[in-house]
Amino acid sequence: MPIVINLDVMLAKRKMKSNQLAEAVGITQQNLSILKTGKAKAIRLTTLDAICRSLDCQPGDILAYVSPGQGGS
Repeated sequence: MPIVINLDVMLAKRKMKSNQLAEAVGITQQNLSILKTGKAKAIRLTTLDAICRSLDCQPGDILAYVSPGQGGS
């Protein structure tokens, strides 16, 4: 899929652990893991909003589009 999830990068920049983010956002660690690994087919805008608030970032800091020819995930 040409959409890449850079959640690990933002977690590292903010020195936050996945379980802390999951608790702050109000989702399970399992669902956060599915999102982080790029296995999620969709994300609710309310979840994206909560992630961005918790990490003090923009959606573009987490989500990136990679053209199929550029070797995305």
